[in-house]
Amino acid sequence: MTILVTGATANIGRMVVDQLLARGATDVRALTINPGKAALPDGVQVAKGHLGRPESLAAAFEGVDRMYLAPSPGTVGEVLAAARAAGVRHVVDLSGEPESWWGSVCNAVEGSGLDWTHLWPADFMENTLTWSQQIRESGVIREPNPDTASAPIAMNDIAAVAATALLTDGHVGRAHALAGPEILTRADLVAHLADALDRDITFRTSTRAETITALEPAMGDNTTWYVDNVLLDFAPPPQSLPTTSVEDITGHPATTFGHWARANAARFLAD
Repeated sequence: MTILVTGATANIGRMVVDQLLARGATDVRALTINPGKAALPDGVQVAKGHLGRPESLAAAFEGVDRMYLAPSPGTVGEVLAAARAAGVRHVVDLSGEPESWWGSVCNAVEGSGLDWTHLWPADFMENTLTWSQQIRESGVIREPNPDTASAPIAMNDIAAVAATALLTDGHVGRAHALAGPEILTRADLVAHLADALDRDITFRTSTRAETITALEPAMGDNTTWYVDNVLLDFAPPPQSLPTTSVEDITGHPATTFGHWARANAARFLAD
């Protein structure tokens, strides 16, 4: 049974490869646009191609039974049609609720005729890395809503769920809402980072314009969209948010933000 991991050199896709290998998978194929620079583990088949160019995927799909699908809203329909034609049976996709900005991926997967498992993640803990420059330069994080709360999840926990869904039964036709083990405000996240980095970091409530200016060096052209659609138009999660989902599926507790921050402290301080 060959398992194809798309986006295999991106953050989550690369972790999916590692999680599959850690669980004993021996027939893993990794899709990447540049095999020569992929630096994937020994034993992993490397296929050249890109989800944005469905015509490049024929060789990658050959002999594949299951696949992890990284989000590619613009071409997802063509990718899934090619996968089905090649004999792929089961897709584990990273997407979001039908009404979310990744909902088009979810809807396309359900309409493809393939068996499916959706992974619907909460905020990524790694998104706080957009604060790195502010932490290094001023120790002040500028955002509009200190009390906005969520249950952020580590990307590696998402990858662990993806690998579990690819290798074990009982996940077909299920949408796994994935969240971390605790609900934290934006100010809570800053406090955890201050503790992990052992330095003073404060949260300063800022206007939309101030927030865009502060984040733009790190986020570039995506900054305005992120501020308007995530920071200013964020719906707090309900109290029923399934913060035990990672442990329920994988058998291992989800990573706490405090643990993740300590493990990744050097990433916030590196230029």
